[in-house]
Amino acid sequence: MAERVEIGDPSTLTATALAGHLADGVLTAEAVTRACLERIEASEPDIQAWAHYDERLAIMQAKEADRRRAQGLPLGPLHGVPVGLKDIIDARGLPTHNGTPLDAGHRPLEDATVTQRLRNAGAIIVGKTVTSELAYFHPGATKNPHDPTRTPGGSSSGSAAAVAAGMVPFAVGTQTNGSVIRPASFCGVVGYKPSYGTVPRTGVLKAAPSLDHVGFFARSIDDITLAAAAMGPDDEDRDCDLNVGPLQPIAQSTPPVTPDIAMVHTPFSERLEPETRAGFAELVDVLGEHGTETELPELFGRGAGWLATIMASEMTRNLGHYLDRDASQISDAFKALMDQGQGIRAVDYLAARDMQPVLLEALEPLFERFDAIITPAAPGEAPADLTTTGDPIFCTLWTLCGLPAVTLPLLSGRNGMPVGVQLVGAYGQDAQLLRTARWLLAQCQPDGEET
Repeated sequence: MAERVEIGDPSTLTATALAGHLADGVLTAEAVTRACLERIEASEPDIQAWAHYDERLAIMQAKEADRRRAQGLPLGPLHGVPVGLKDIIDARGLPTHNGTPLDAGHRPLEDATVTQRLRNAGAIIVGKTVTSELAYFHPGATKNPHDPTRTPGGSSSGSAAAVAAGMVPFAVGTQTNGSVIRPASFCGVVGYKPSYGTVPRTGVLKAAPSLDHVGFFARSIDDITLAAAAMGPDDEDRDCDLNVGPLQPIAQSTPPVTPDIAMVHTPFSERLEPETRAGFAELVDVLGEHGTETELPELFGRGAGWLATIMASEMTRNLGHYLDRDASQISDAFKALMDQGQGIRAVDYLAARDMQPVLLEALEPLFERFDAIITPAAPGEAPADLTTTGDPIFCTLWTLCGLPAVTLPLLSGRNGMPVGVQLVGAYGQDAQLLRTARWLLAQCQPDGEET
């Protein structure tokens, strides 16, 4: 057994550091899991990031992981690393409530594919993190760890907050509009939405399949890469057919040439808070000749409307049955979405779907010239309002196009709250995007550790 060294509280370590210490035997999975559970017990009354966590089940998994290592059995890359799952993702032995009382008591018999792959990689499933109602806008009980009067964002609110509060080193969420990138920005963690079709959605609440993505929250780019590397195509999810290849060798490498970044002004730039605008002006100076300010084609100004049409139509089709079960337990916001979806004509829905590849093609010249697009992840810091999850508009176009996006906590707002910088890459070029993100962190934090 490896020599024990003093490393402090394991719950403060990144997933990458934990994975190394666990593989070397410096830490045990049980010790790491107990440290995370202690952090949950201490912080959960204020943050309320968890829909459900099971201490007994988590410790049981950890002891089994330690047993495997003691017996010299093969270990996965996430051996012994605790993780939280958004409560629309199935995990056997744990409830899936989808953020609504109508699903109270529902316990799936099988894992979602993403859950099973995390288990296969050795991860410890701690529990289910809070989601907004049916992964839409009506918020759950979670509060922002940096200021409990402020929203953590949504709909993956609990996953972002749990990582930001040190409860788990990484967590899984989903994004249909801005539900990974926005809460990551508000909570000051790294968020990653892969290219559409990269991470399987089998066993995940079906909201709007043309837009639904599974994504990740963590403390570093290396952590994101470690988690995402366990994914890949899935025969049961017919849209999950994109293999982006081995992420880690490329994502952790040095760019062969200095990246060139497009500082994109979106059609929604007037929504930026002054501090965010000023922060991006400073980024232009930091990047120098490697950052070029540019405008998107006028066509992209209609993108938010197309996403709204697709989302309302598909969510009404897939989730409208909740209204039929008991409309009194459904929020007004969700009822309004269902009303909107009912009124959408088939011709308008199909026209909106037709624009997805058109927008993607229109971006090709940008990605032929630039390594990534950089935009805000949100208009500014998290609103001081627990009845909202904030504005997802700066995520909308990239979700509609299915492009990979990562947000880095590089800016702050007028109240010192974190604000994310979002990088967007070419479709399927996830590893290259993550490599560029690591490079950008080095430019902005040259004397510090990776965030």
